[in-house]
Amino acid sequence: MTVQYSVAVRNAQLDAFETTIGTSAILKIRSGATPDACATADSGTVLATLNLPSDWMDAASGGSKTFLGVWQDVSADVTGTAGHFRIYASDGVTCHMQGSITLAGGGGDMILGDTTVVSGTPVIITGFVITAGNA
Repeated sequence: MTVQYSVAVRNAQLDAFETTIGTSAILKIRSGATPDACATADSGTVLATLNLPSDWMDAASGGSKTFLGVWQDVSADVTGTAGHFRIYASDGVTCHMQGSITLAGGGGDMILGDTTVVSGTPVIITGFVITAGNA
């Protein structure tokens, strides 16, 4: 039998995620494949760095949590193809989450308006949802 959690427990897990990372989280859009784990060294090139809003995730509901506010970098650092993201604590070094990036419908963990990032142009996150397992 598979372990199952109530929606209340799944929501609490998700809300603890944002609390643990804290305010002033930093999102870095990077080229290349996602590393094996957050503890693994960064890989690829940083294409864009986003300082996330102070309250950057909506309150969990139904076992899911979505991004809150506008997530964008008004001026990308360099040109390249977005391959993965990492979310760091405010120090920009401590990785707490990572995942793939695609266009809408591509099955990625984070959705960009355009995965081709051009230096000096905006990078806009159009979709990001995390869902707690064991429903």
